[in-house]
Amino acid sequence: MTRRIFKPFILRSAAIIAAFFLCGVVQAQDVTITSRGGNLSLTGRVIGFDGQYLQIESPYGPLSLVYSGVNCAGAACPDPDTYIPTIRMSGAARMGTLLLPALIDGFARSKGWTVETSAVDPARNLLALKADQEIVGQFVLRQSNSDEGFADLIAYQADISLSLREVLKQELSYARDAGIGSLDAPGQSLIIGLDALVPITSPQQSVTTLSIAQIAALLIGKTSDWAELGGQDARVSIHLGPRQDGQVQWLLDQFGVTDTAGFVFHDSVEDLSAAVAMDTAALGFTSYQQTGLAQPMTLKDTCGFVTSPRLSALKSQDYPLTAPLFLYFPEWRLHPLAQDFFGFLRTPAAQLIVRRAGFVDQGPVPISLDAQGQRFANAIAAAGPEVSLGELQRMVRVLSPLTRLSISFRFEEGSTRLDAQSRSQLLALAQAIPAGAAAGQTYYFVGFSDGRGDALANRDLSSARAEAVKRDLEDILGDDLAAAVALETEAFGEALPMACDHTEWGRQMNRRVELWVSQ
Repeated sequence: MTRRIFKPFILRSAAIIAAFFLCGVVQAQDVTITSRGGNLSLTGRVIGFDGQYLQIESPYGPLSLVYSGVNCAGAACPDPDTYIPTIRMSGAARMGTLLLPALIDGFARSKGWTVETSAVDPARNLLALKADQEIVGQFVLRQSNSDEGFADLIAYQADISLSLREVLKQELSYARDAGIGSLDAPGQSLIIGLDALVPITSPQQSVTTLSIAQIAALLIGKTSDWAELGGQDARVSIHLGPRQDGQVQWLLDQFGVTDTAGFVFHDSVEDLSAAVAMDTAALGFTSYQQTGLAQPMTLKDTCGFVTSPRLSALKSQDYPLTAPLFLYFPEWRLHPLAQDFFGFLRTPAAQLIVRRAGFVDQGPVPISLDAQGQRFANAIAAAGPEVSLGELQRMVRVLSPLTRLSISFRFEEGSTRLDAQSRSQLLALAQAIPAGAAAGQTYYFVGFSDGRGDALANRDLSSARAEAVKRDLEDILGDDLAAAVALETEAFGEALPMACDHTEWGRQMNRRVELWVSQ
């Protein structure tokens, strides 16, 4: 018997060419599958086996078949008696070198297993999970970059892609053509931590702050001299990490940079920070915990809003250059070992490993009202004639008895759909509530808007967004919404901006729903 999980499709040549160009052509290992009654026969390449279902690439697209119900002929036919669950991961070296091995080791320890690591080749490591010296599963990590991770996934050479950026539109199209599914769907990706890019300069550079608008002008070439930024007369030299690094790609994509001819790319973040520290004309961008001897810069926009890559600002997306760390996987069933691993990634133990590896975990942290003095000062300073003193007083009166959590929900540009990090945070919150994390408390979803349009209309819009996030959480929880947990909404429209409304980026920062909790 066969069970068809995917709709028929024909691989478009563009998808094949793109995937093979990035990954290299891999010799196919065809098998012939015959139903027990002999009425059905299919030939295709084995692309997965989870111990129960065999996935093959066939003329009809990827098919999943109950292995016990068919006959398999060919050298690539798995042997259930000797089968070892193997999860293949490929992508960003920054994730595959340190973070994923540490998480896999923590996962193994949670099961009472040990991990034995060996090199398959210069780019791949095999991590064998052992219980009493018997291998019970294994992970293969290919360390490359985000581009190749997606290409390996699309070419069925990986089960999980490691990426320092979101999937690109072209990759989405290739994945659909290859029968992988919709990689931007909530069920096909997982954020395991956060990172951030920080602009850095030499300690001798007198300019210590930049705005998002100034960064954009520098990257696209509209600004080219430090004198235009209040510094000495010297041409700005842009320094970035490896050209195919996911964070570099994310930065260039965010600012619409198409011409990088004058940029200096470095083979490692260590080389990058060292070069910037020694050159007073240099401006670099690197991970917030890998600045080395270079001087981190503060972001300050033309309205006076100041943000720096503090832990709470990264978790809440209040720092605009925050970048999630993604796992992407196909829509078909992976081995239960992978599902167990995904479950472990949500645990406090896994989040501790993320922090120790130098990244930002997704666990919420409380932010007291006293710690938000600058935010409220900015709100008063930026309040226009449509935001009355009474509305500001109402906001302080409502929020004063509450504590803000470092969870904010933001939306995709031009859409009411939550962005990838917000969807991940909502799922994490939905997992924490049934576990008793909020017993006896009330969660308040507090909506805010940008300042375009009528203030009353903006307050109504921010209220609708807060209600939508609350409704999404209720839909996820269903019957698991504990009676002891109350969910409420509140909205203040444009009363508490995080950035200038002069740019789309600033407006995007201001359109948000914050999470507050009763003390």
